[in-house]
Amino acid sequence: MSDVLLVVVDAANVVGSVPDGWWRDRRGAAERLRDRLAADGMPGRDDPVEIVLVVEGAARGVSSVPGVRVESAPGSGDDRMVELVAGAGERPVLVVTADRELRRRVGELGAEVAGPRTVRP
Repeated sequence: MSDVLLVVVDAANVVGSVPDGWWRDRRGAAERLRDRLAADGMPGRDDPVEIVLVVEGAARGVSSVPGVRVESAPGSGDDRMVELVAGAGERPVLVVTADRELRRRVGELGAEVAGPRTVRP
């Protein structure tokens, strides 16, 4: 899978990009995002991708489903995403987030970056 695009999704940032009441049920919001990603994949991409959804805080413990691997960050979700990008080697990586500092950190490691609208309807 070294040539398959690795898509790392910042769950907290993507969920938080739409004020739909997600703060009342952070775990449920992360599960809905996971399920939408599993059903729809990456809009606009026909090639195979591996999707990793990084959750933190109250959303920790959300389980993986076919098509989406969920990583529960033991601490900072941003740090876990940077670790995933750093561990990807030469593999192409796309990080989905609007967080400026995270965008800078993963960009320095060679990842592409896209905003939350990339995966939100």
